[in-house]
Amino acid sequence: MTFAYRFPPYHWWRTVFFLIPAISLYTIVLGTLSIGSSLFEKRGYVAHWCARTWSRLILRTTGVHVDVAGLERLAPGRSYLFVATHQSIYDIPILFWSLPYQLRIIAKESLGSFPFLGWHLRRAGHMLVDRRRPDRTAIFAWASRLSSSGLSLIVFPEGTRSRDGRVERFKGLSFHLALEAGMPVVPLAVVGSRHVMLKGRLATYPGRARLVVHDPIDTSGLAGTDPKAFAERVRQIIAPDAESDVPHDDVHSRA
Repeated sequence: MTFAYRFPPYHWWRTVFFLIPAISLYTIVLGTLSIGSSLFEKRGYVAHWCARTWSRLILRTTGVHVDVAGLERLAPGRSYLFVATHQSIYDIPILFWSLPYQLRIIAKESLGSFPFLGWHLRRAGHMLVDRRRPDRTAIFAWASRLSSSGLSLIVFPEGTRSRDGRVERFKGLSFHLALEAGMPVVPLAVVGSRHVMLKGRLATYPGRARLVVHDPIDTSGLAGTDPKAFAERVRQIIAPDAESDVPHDDVHSRA
């Protein structure tokens, strides 16, 4: 019996021997600068500049061009809760580079163990959460401090990356934050990022992604609203754009 050896494609080699070393270098250099800046600049503004520069370098090195539509709908300097679909690990660079706001994220606790990246997240004011036992009191207190400091928050309410581009059900916790704090919610559709790096594949591809910024939703006076119903309202706004590159039959074949 003979076995045919399948030679890895070009983009696997490019990812393993060029992109991963390059991105690791960016992470070490900018992570070190970010951590160092936190010793004298407590607001995290320099750390955020490092995160945006890191994001831009990753996109340029990979060959990803991002088209942004709808930024004119936002007020400069205002705090928002940005609600985004999640297709790829490239969504973070796309959002951090494309949105001209001081951004913080809620990330899974395991990311805190990564050298430089995890240290940056902890020192720059991001929230690391144990998804099995989230401390809601600590999360709400942290989100309130963000809003009062003029910072904005990005959340991925699906909880995980979509493998096929379809928008899954949104979890209500993130929306409970916005409803109780009265933060305006901005629906974001990230389109096409999954084609840059497919979930479960060790290969990246140059390409184009699109970020669609929808009108902010005013949540003042909505405290006590069912967060699950509000989450579904936001999902219905995002889904048509986010699923615009999904084959029609796939969109309508949900289990």
